[in-house]
Amino acid sequence: MAEESPLDIFKQALTGASRAIAKDAEVEVAWSADVPGAAGNRFRVPLPARDLPEDQVTEARGFADSFALKLRHHNAGLHAVNAPPEPVARACYDAIEQVRYEALGANRFGGIKSNLDAALKNRIASDDILRAQDSSEVPLETALSLILRERLTGEPIPERAEAGIGLVRGAIEDKVGKNFADLFDQLGDQEGFQKLALDMLRDLDLTRPTDTPDENESNEDGDEDDGSNEDQPSDEQQDGDADPQSAEMAGEMAEGEGEGDADSDMSADEEMQEGEPGEDGDASNAPIRPNRPQADIPDGLDYKYFTNQFDEEIAAPELCDAEELDRLRAYLDSQLTGLQGVVTRLANRLQRRLMAQQNRSWDFDQEEGVLDAARLSRVVVSPGTALSYKVERDVDFKDTVVTLLIDNSGSMRGRPISMAAISADILARTLERCGVKTEILGFTTRAWKGGQSREAWLADGKPQNPGRLNDLRHIIYKQADEPWRRARRNLGLMMREGLLKENIDGEALMWAHSRLIYRPEERRILMVISDGAPVDDSTLSVNSAGYLEAHLRGVIEWIENVSPIQLVAIGIGHDVTRYYRRAVTIMDVEQLGGTIMEQLAELFEDEKGKGRR
Repeated sequence: MAEESPLDIFKQALTGASRAIAKDAEVEVAWSADVPGAAGNRFRVPLPARDLPEDQVTEARGFADSFALKLRHHNAGLHAVNAPPEPVARACYDAIEQVRYEALGANRFGGIKSNLDAALKNRIASDDILRAQDSSEVPLETALSLILRERLTGEPIPERAEAGIGLVRGAIEDKVGKNFADLFDQLGDQEGFQKLALDMLRDLDLTRPTDTPDENESNEDGDEDDGSNEDQPSDEQQDGDADPQSAEMAGEMAEGEGEGDADSDMSADEEMQEGEPGEDGDASNAPIRPNRPQADIPDGLDYKYFTNQFDEEIAAPELCDAEELDRLRAYLDSQLTGLQGVVTRLANRLQRRLMAQQNRSWDFDQEEGVLDAARLSRVVVSPGTALSYKVERDVDFKDTVVTLLIDNSGSMRGRPISMAAISADILARTLERCGVKTEILGFTTRAWKGGQSREAWLADGKPQNPGRLNDLRHIIYKQADEPWRRARRNLGLMMREGLLKENIDGEALMWAHSRLIYRPEERRILMVISDGAPVDDSTLSVNSAGYLEAHLRGVIEWIENVSPIQLVAIGIGHDVTRYYRRAVTIMDVEQLGGTIMEQLAELFEDEKGKGRR
């Protein structure tokens, strides 16, 4: 029998420790390069290297300890009872509870305290608090949880977060500093702690008493979705990670709202990922970046947005640190097992077809042009023979750029988004070898259920028919002029839990089109990969039911009939042929790589045929 490695021994020890802390003999620990998470008594923690570096070992222990403490000291049903409906208040409410159950372990065991510190440093590595320049950019749930942790455990603020905390510490402590001592006394009583936490959130003007809801206001506004039902979590939604938006995200995916079909056959690991959105934090507090100018919305479309102040166009590396991006890329590479050969063969087939179109061809025996050296022997044999020249023919293969626009909505989670990322990766490599430039883009929203746009709408008195009511997030994974080797690891970001939220396809299509229309290449191709119709609950709850779909149809019609850009779509599990003139629907994501290659090959060959005619 082979001797166990130190890594195997560590895995067994960590599983045993987690069971002891949680007081649950059924706890199972899985190891992954993906974002840590938990669903019930199944934990997923980072896998350290085989030589067990101390920092990686401590980090894995920290996440496992946090999940075990939650399983032991946290009652999901009780937590859900008084959860505030306001997004920012809910994020703070969840973060405060995580501080409570972690403090119970940290104050009793010095080893657990050290482990939790390591896990915390990992969590905030990609938090917006590290990039905040003023108090409005500081995520309140992060700041509140760090200050509360300092008071309840005596642990200092992490060095990298000190600057961000300094921007808001005074304002927070002035309003709720007196509450911290009372919270310490209630650490072991979740219900008592919860009541004090809600008082604190009211003192911060984040929520209001919910004992006597204003029914008249609800009836007058006629907007039933704005009440507590919109964000009310269930017990099952609390089984995920204690990340601020976990309950909102889990509830959203459970409701489906037209996007849940693709998730029906998820594996157990993917189901575990459903429970938590990872370390993306509350997108409503993400730093605001200026938008690129987009092409005007085509005339005749009855579409608008309430505000675009909180929209962002962002490069993939800005959404997470380099270390995590490398880890996510490694996880994506692991998904290539069993697929590398198949998709690579398809890519090689596409390359041969494209290169065949690019071969140089000549007209011989011309009176002028380039001297044909192969026919000089005729002049030697017969000096009276005229010199022969050759002229290169015009090549039908035009200078080309391809944009791949990938739906990054929550329903793509699991196998679909993995296959989309893998296919995009191989496509970029293949086309680069053929001299065809490739741009890879993604689209989603910064928040579930509206984010800062909805908050602004509520503050403005909820005007009727506000239009789009969520914060767009448009992601640049690879620019057209960027070599594949430089953008390779960016595609791993699609594996990040918490990134995939809602999808507003029409504006994403206009954004990708506006980037492509100014390219100098003669042929421009836009390929969309999606798994359904546009869905954004915040927008659809206050506009007509088909508001986003009508806009998408209008944009597609405009591009297909007016724009010089060639548009093609691939639907995963949903029929997109009802939207796009040139489209194909696949029912198995394993077909995606081959379908992309075939669609592109057909586009190139059709264009070549047109040239001949």
